[in-house]
Amino acid sequence: MNGRTFDSAAEAERAVELQWLLELGEITDLRYQVPFEVVPDQDGERAVFYRADFVYRRVADDSMVIEDVKGFRTDAFRIQRKLMKFVHNLTIVEIGTSKPTRRRRR
Repeated sequence: MNGRTFDSAAEAERAVELQWLLELGEITDLRYQVPFEVVPDQDGERAVFYRADFVYRRVADDSMVIEDVKGFRTDAFRIQRKLMKFVHNLTIVEIGTSKPTRRRRR
């Protein structure tokens, strides 16, 4: 789509859907692969970033939406999702993830 490549067919499909919503005027400011710093540079260590698949604004309520298309949740993604909430107070909307039953802690 417009010369872009995507990590999966599901991500490419979502990009087409979002492009339609943009053209219909339901969303604005659609951006792809947007980096968010979740851990800053530290002594001898590079910063850590979470890269959102899509970021846009909903016209209806002018809210910012951060989307990540997932086939399944990785441990790294679980940590990044929590860091985004903790550091930026932003919630990631997961697209395509079947949410497994939460395991009970013992």
